[in-house]
Amino acid sequence: MAKEKLDFEDAQVRDTYRHTASHILAQAVKKLYPDAKLAIGPAIENGFYYDFDLEHRFTEEDLLKLQKEMKRIIQANYPLERFELPRAEAVKLMEERAEPYKAELINDLPEDAPLSFYKQGDFTDLCAGPHMESTGRIHAVKLMSVAGAYWRGSEKNKMLQRIYGTAFPDQKDLDAYLLRLEEAKKRDHRKIGKEMDLFAIYEDGPGFPFFMPNGMVIRNELEAFWRQEHAKHGYQEIRTPLILSESLWHTSGHWDHYKDNMYFTKIDEGDFAIKPMNCPGAMLAYKRQMYSYRDFPVRLAELGQVHRHELSGVLHGLMRVRTFTQDDAHIFMLPEQTQEEVIGVIDFIDSVYRQFGFKYHVELSTKPEDSMGTKEEWDLATEALRGAIEAKGMPYVVNEGDGAFYGPKLDFHLEDSIGRTWQCGTVQLDFQMPQRFELSYVGSDGEKHRPVMIHRVIFGSIERFIGILTEHFAGKFPLWLAPVQLKLLTVTEKQNGYAQEILETCRQAGLRASADLRNEKIGYKIREARNARDAYIAVVGEKEAESGALPVRSGKEGEIGEFRVPELIEKLRREIADKAL
Repeated sequence: MAKEKLDFEDAQVRDTYRHTASHILAQAVKKLYPDAKLAIGPAIENGFYYDFDLEHRFTEEDLLKLQKEMKRIIQANYPLERFELPRAEAVKLMEERAEPYKAELINDLPEDAPLSFYKQGDFTDLCAGPHMESTGRIHAVKLMSVAGAYWRGSEKNKMLQRIYGTAFPDQKDLDAYLLRLEEAKKRDHRKIGKEMDLFAIYEDGPGFPFFMPNGMVIRNELEAFWRQEHAKHGYQEIRTPLILSESLWHTSGHWDHYKDNMYFTKIDEGDFAIKPMNCPGAMLAYKRQMYSYRDFPVRLAELGQVHRHELSGVLHGLMRVRTFTQDDAHIFMLPEQTQEEVIGVIDFIDSVYRQFGFKYHVELSTKPEDSMGTKEEWDLATEALRGAIEAKGMPYVVNEGDGAFYGPKLDFHLEDSIGRTWQCGTVQLDFQMPQRFELSYVGSDGEKHRPVMIHRVIFGSIERFIGILTEHFAGKFPLWLAPVQLKLLTVTEKQNGYAQEILETCRQAGLRASADLRNEKIGYKIREARNARDAYIAVVGEKEAESGALPVRSGKEGEIGEFRVPELIEKLRREIADKAL
């Protein structure tokens, strides 16, 4: 059947295509496993899934059988026909077909909601749509994996089986995607983190990462860079406590909007909370003195450790943890300084991301359903952010309803070296917390006024940013971040004394150098150093000890020639100073 070219860059087209593929999967499952009960099957980023209640446990072999059946359904080119039913008839139809999850969904819909169904061949599913015109419009499908998923995401409900898949308009697009996935597996920060001994997570602390010496090097360098850049941009650093009184979180609004993600404790019979965010502490730091309008803007920055309760099923290396350090900042300002400050933060974020070679795009996230404050305040804040990003001439998309509960935000999504995106930086404009904490300043009229506030992060989370960098660089970090900048490898134990002299000279010059002096074959030592992603490797043999020139290999460029020790040290120091990629 002929292919009609689809604009797969259009999110609606992409979702419609993949949602149709999910219905084809559901039809295949019902064909091969008639006892399966259907739950939901939406399109998601990079693909789709469908949840099933079935006593039989799906295996890799089952996925192959299902994929074969899906191909048959696609070739049959069934039209997708939409029809509606009154509520009573819709519930009856689902009960007759033994589809309790669909019946529950119908009963939970508003009385006046249209109850639409889509039919393809002998398969019918409750669905709001939209869909492609026929199953034959789907051309390249791949079932990826099976996982457990609670019905409606609640641990109180039954665990279902979720089959993940993806679909593309053309086989070559699917093949390219699968190739990227293979590359992503090679770059998995958990795998590389173990090989480089960067971090570990133990059963005694699920979701609470331990940083090892090599990981601490990267972390400390990032934090030093952060402090240096913030000093340049006029920020003052503060540190606030991990534990604060429960009443503070009522004042901030977190109790009403975030308490299910918080940890609590008692101190001297009083109720306290372990902070999930740094902002209430920054409010107290601001209130320690009365500011004048002449003092503004006041920029307070904090590398603040926070704790948030995450379900065990979503924990993922450094990317999703229960404790992390936010590179937070809170900017207090006059209302008329808002646009200038937002633009200043945008420029700051841009300079940091360029330092690591990241491209990015920006989303304007607006008022969510769970929010505080008036519509007028939200409209004012949203337009202020929109005005700043438009003044910069930067393209952006609107992400409706995804703002923080206290204000709209600009979200910065990084693109890594294999095309994946990661949401890291954010700029949030907040009129609510200054009111709730009764912040004030003395204006030019001698009266007290309320400041406007920006919340912002650039890395987002130090832990997650390290995970992203690990995968972005495949563990081959820029030299200024590399845990081992130079590894000396001796050919025999006879060169150990000379290697130790070089090692001491390098360390005195400020390089992170180490030496492998073991009585092992040089080939083995080289393989180990390369697997550990040591930035530069220098071999020290009998000839090198006599000539003083070391053959050097770069982890990124391969063999780069011979260098005398002073020349090598100077080369590496220049590269570190330039923060070259």
